[in-house]
Amino acid sequence: MNTPNKLAMPLAGVRVIDMATVLMGPVATQVLGDYGADIIKIEPPEGDVMRHAGAARNPRMGAMYLSTGRNKRSLVLDIKKPEGRKALLRLCETADLFIHNVRPAALRRAALSPEDMREVNPAIVYMALVGFGQDGPYAQRPAVDDIIQAASGLAGLPLYAGHAEPMFVPANLCDRMTGLAAAHAAIAALYMKQRTGQGQYIEIPMFETMAQMILGDHLNGEAFRPAIDGPGYARLLNAYRRPFRTADGHMAVTPYSDKQFRAFFHAIGQSGRFDGDQRINTHAARARNYDVAYALLAEILTARTTEDWVALCQAHDIPCQKVNSIEDVLRDPHLRQVEFFQEVEHPTEGRVRQMRPAARWSGADVSVRRLPPRIGEHSLEILREAGFPEDEIQQMLHSGATVQAAPHSPTQAAASAAD
Repeated sequence: MNTPNKLAMPLAGVRVIDMATVLMGPVATQVLGDYGADIIKIEPPEGDVMRHAGAARNPRMGAMYLSTGRNKRSLVLDIKKPEGRKALLRLCETADLFIHNVRPAALRRAALSPEDMREVNPAIVYMALVGFGQDGPYAQRPAVDDIIQAASGLAGLPLYAGHAEPMFVPANLCDRMTGLAAAHAAIAALYMKQRTGQGQYIEIPMFETMAQMILGDHLNGEAFRPAIDGPGYARLLNAYRRPFRTADGHMAVTPYSDKQFRAFFHAIGQSGRFDGDQRINTHAARARNYDVAYALLAEILTARTTEDWVALCQAHDIPCQKVNSIEDVLRDPHLRQVEFFQEVEHPTEGRVRQMRPAARWSGADVSVRRLPPRIGEHSLEILREAGFPEDEIQQMLHSGATVQAAPHSPTQAAASAAD
């Protein structure tokens, strides 16, 4: 997918060798690719396991992969084969960043450690995405999103709010948050490399990343030594802090300042009820009694429809929003107006819906320039660009060290779209 936009790309000229799979790493490299880096996605012959996640028209081109596979090129390298490992190192000779989420011990056994990489490129930024920091007792534990939600305290937060059971957030929050942390660390390291010529080894652990995020909200009294109170931010852990039931549905309403609370109660003709209740009529008082304030809102909001409350709150600049379903989000008029969703023709998958990068830049090309590739779609292209002799490429194809995706016919996408 090409764009007529001739603006410069923020990371134009940066080359990333991306051996990260599943979700955390692909989120990070999607960001770098959106900013214009050349992302060479190294895949095993069977492809990234995330290609199987979600609905699909064709095998190994599932919806989850389509959401993170853009602005990348796919090269199959089987690093278990000598030719595959050798090819990876040759590509890293001229790369700026190497990123992976393989257990570091496994890469050491494969002779692809940071030290091995520095031998071929002393200035490379080597980034390892791990579950837990590698100098701690959990270093060798496997980790996926649910495990980190449990370890970081995220899954246990509902217990503080009065729920009977811990709960997972029904989204890959830890993977995505850690992927964003990896992206900004990579950009900082690339900037440092540009200024100093110095390479870097960077470890991005999921556990520590999420622990920092959760405790940023909930350290509370434990921020002081000795502790002056227990952990937990009362407003967030209030049992009534949830979507409020209205006469016909649910909505979020968050008056926060004194002005917003007073405007809400004035609009419903109950100013005296707010002003006369010393538990909630100032910000300082509410900080000690959010359960009272939110319980009162829960009682009041059942009296009118969601549409009525949204109109009232918007008229008085009080933060509010009806609770959307996923279908509502897909039809949201704001997202439609800002052209957040883009429908495009994928060469093999037919018509697909993509989400553009959320940030808007006034003087740079940050866009979807390449649609998610098939496994090995660019294998020959990348190897030839890197100067591999044709006979060596053919030998790699013969041994299975690399794979090139078969050419697709012009009718393939149309057939997929019609299915």
